[in-house]
Amino acid sequence: MDGAAGPGEGPAHETLQTLSQRLRVQEEEMELVKAALAEALRLLRLHGPCTSLQSSGTPAPTRDSITAPPGLPPTCSPSLVSRGTQTEEKLEMEPSSGPPGLSNGPPALPGASEEPSGTQSEGGCSSSSGAGSPGPPGILRPVQPLQRSDTPRRNSSSSSSPSERPRQKLSRKAASSANLLLRSGSTESRGSKDPLSSPGGPGSRRSNYNLEGISVKMFLRGRPITMYIPSGIRSLEELPSGPPPETLSLDWVYGYRGRDSRSNLFVLRSGEVVYFIACVVVLYRPGGGPGGPGGGGQRHYRGHTDCVRCLAVHPDGVRVASGQTAGVDKDGKPLQPVVHIWDSETLLKLQEIGLGAFERGVGALAFSAVDQGAFLCVVDDSNEHMLSVWDCSRGAKLAEIKSTNDSVLAVGFSPRDSSCIVTSGKSHVHFWNWSGGAGVPGNGTLTRKQGVFGKYKKPKFIPCFVFLPDGDILTGDSEGNILTWGRSVSDSKTPGRGGTKETYTIVAQAHAHEGSIFALCLRRDGTVLSGGGRDRRLVQWGPGLVALQEAEIPEHFGAVRAIAEGLGSELLVGTTKNALLRGDLAQGFSPVIQGHTDELWGLCTHPSQNRFLTCGHDRQLCLWDGEGHALAWSMDLKETGLCADFHPSGAVVVVGLNTGRWLVLDTETREIVSDVTDGNEQLSVVRYSPDGLYLAIGSHDNMIYIYSVSSCGTKSSRFGRCMGHSSFITHLDWSKDGNFIMSNSGDYEILYWDVAGGCKLLRNRYESRDREWATYTCVLGFHVYGVWPDGSDGTDINSLCRSHNERVVAVADDFCKVHLFQYPCARAKAPSRMYSGHGSHVTSVRFTHDDSYLVSLGGKDASIFQWRVLGAGGSGPSPVPPSRTPSLSPASSLEV
Repeated sequence: MDGAAGPGEGPAHETLQTLSQRLRVQEEEMELVKAALAEALRLLRLHGPCTSLQSSGTPAPTRDSITAPPGLPPTCSPSLVSRGTQTEEKLEMEPSSGPPGLSNGPPALPGASEEPSGTQSEGGCSSSSGAGSPGPPGILRPVQPLQRSDTPRRNSSSSSSPSERPRQKLSRKAASSANLLLRSGSTESRGSKDPLSSPGGPGSRRSNYNLEGISVKMFLRGRPITMYIPSGIRSLEELPSGPPPETLSLDWVYGYRGRDSRSNLFVLRSGEVVYFIACVVVLYRPGGGPGGPGGGGQRHYRGHTDCVRCLAVHPDGVRVASGQTAGVDKDGKPLQPVVHIWDSETLLKLQEIGLGAFERGVGALAFSAVDQGAFLCVVDDSNEHMLSVWDCSRGAKLAEIKSTNDSVLAVGFSPRDSSCIVTSGKSHVHFWNWSGGAGVPGNGTLTRKQGVFGKYKKPKFIPCFVFLPDGDILTGDSEGNILTWGRSVSDSKTPGRGGTKETYTIVAQAHAHEGSIFALCLRRDGTVLSGGGRDRRLVQWGPGLVALQEAEIPEHFGAVRAIAEGLGSELLVGTTKNALLRGDLAQGFSPVIQGHTDELWGLCTHPSQNRFLTCGHDRQLCLWDGEGHALAWSMDLKETGLCADFHPSGAVVVVGLNTGRWLVLDTETREIVSDVTDGNEQLSVVRYSPDGLYLAIGSHDNMIYIYSVSSCGTKSSRFGRCMGHSSFITHLDWSKDGNFIMSNSGDYEILYWDVAGGCKLLRNRYESRDREWATYTCVLGFHVYGVWPDGSDGTDINSLCRSHNERVVAVADDFCKVHLFQYPCARAKAPSRMYSGHGSHVTSVRFTHDDSYLVSLGGKDASIFQWRVLGAGGSGPSPVPPSRTPSLSPASSLEV
């Protein structure tokens, strides 16, 4: 029995200490409340004559005649301020169910009644029913002007005299304050609540004075969030409106989609390498010699609305066809897959093919060769994998047929005869004969001849094939074999469209690789290159499939996914770990493009250099050189990295992991100088104070752990914990003096902390309205509430970042977009400049140290975009300013 009780004594003792500490804090708060109530009673007595005059029928004083309490700004015009709700009949407030001791803002005006708004100050809490219930999510509600009424209060006694009412009200307030102590629970019990449910119960209310010019209120999922207006802002009308003068230009895209796609790497006539990631097709011009470092440039085709899945290059080496997957728009409406044919020199779209004709996405496509690329063959991702042939110039469908229920991985026209089309994929090779129907749309027919393996083992997958100059076909399969398929003699005598169906049979087999063959490439000299999966070998084959030369790709780059022949003997190789390699078989290969392979979340920028660091679910920590557009170094974290931050000195960086661990690494040597664990929940934010003396760790256990830091960040010791949030920490920022923290949580709370004073929760949040923040990454706050769209569910914005010059704020949303707003953005439905390109939710945005670049992370698409900031706050020329009277609704955005 004693042994069983021993392990529980520690937590029980700690809980008892926590409760004792909270009780002491509450006792101190009670003393403050008593003092405040005594002052309120004194003011009420001073205004006794006014009350008597009103009760005898004398007109009530105007709002301007009411004197504000000391320390409060004069009241503003009610038309300029968005507030909560107001009832016609004043109700005496019942005790609230929010966290103990939290102040709803400044004291009430003398003689003014409380408003039953059902809200908690600066954070989501209980919501009341009736007139005080919030409206639709994301809507800012204006408060009607405070009105004095002679109607008796519902909770007051009609027989009580005016002189007795203040005493009754004071006693009720004292009882309410005492009840707060009885209702306050532990942090652990509050942290277990559903952040989407109302903690206050059906009939709970929160008093909110909502003085004119003091606060604004917004709602997320029906939960009120109150934010106090800084004293320097006399009117909301004086805040900036319209989109910012700054604009973004896509400078560089890090990454390549080789992990789960094929037909994704080609070389154009200009020498540019074309590939894709997310919704962007990248045209990359390598710099340096074969096998040498990068240094080239990028151009980008950004016409797609969802992720690109496959590419094909026209025989002229200029036109490109790219197919995208299906998706959904911001409102959940499906976006149809489509194929774009565009000019690689001008980046202009020439033709849009198949809008409404494909299902789920475009899996594979190919141009015809013998007739100058007049036709395009497309296979979609529907269950039947529909095979269709299109006229490129007219965008008309000439023929269509159900292909197979198995996956189709590759398609191609015969270079000698456009009537012959080949598809391959799961357990099949199909040879199709296309009869064009005299070019009349829909009159063409497609007939299939299935490849017969006969005495050869039928492979599970045939990922690739290539046509030889003599008309034979080589296929690479999952068994590591290259099969040669030859045409029968009778069929070879009748070439041409509409002729007899060509029949192919296996005439030779060569075992080429251990594991699957992912890519085959026909070189200009007639030799063939094959790329292996498991063995990562790149082999050159001569006539008769005789091996001539080979090279092995380093393991950390992954297997060979695609091969393209560059200028001279240069080869470009795409890998399954999203790297693009350049070199040749003799000298080896070096990376020119690298990227992550899984979902990204962690991002931070260097305090004095154009460098940034990323981490994510692939467990890789990568430092990127924004000037050289290259990976400086990477290391394996062994665990998922979710957040990171540089020390102000730039000497070390802290990385938060999904297990509660956080590491401090030397940025030069990559040596781990600290390895600490706080709790067992994932860490969502890590942030150094601007002076580098403190480190804040925000966890999903609802706590913020504070460490004191020394020796340029290499040493740290526990300083304290910030306890008070009722849900997991999402964002936090330090004040410019390094003494205070502002934090957001999963249930939309905004809390403020006095770190230097002992990690104390600041009960009166109104007093923090004028505090200046070193960074602004919290998604909830007065200065940024205008970035939230109508009807938001509270998860639509994943990240935001204010520029260092405090002119603009960048926002990453859940709809694959990056937005640029003016700062402060304190107008409801503020317009923005909107930028597309990511194919998944954008998880983070950060400005570089000099605001010359903005870096954004894609989630599932594993892409990193580096945007150049142009205009007033950037390094480029100023754009043409928008018209003073644009035809732009308040909630709209300008898509660039």
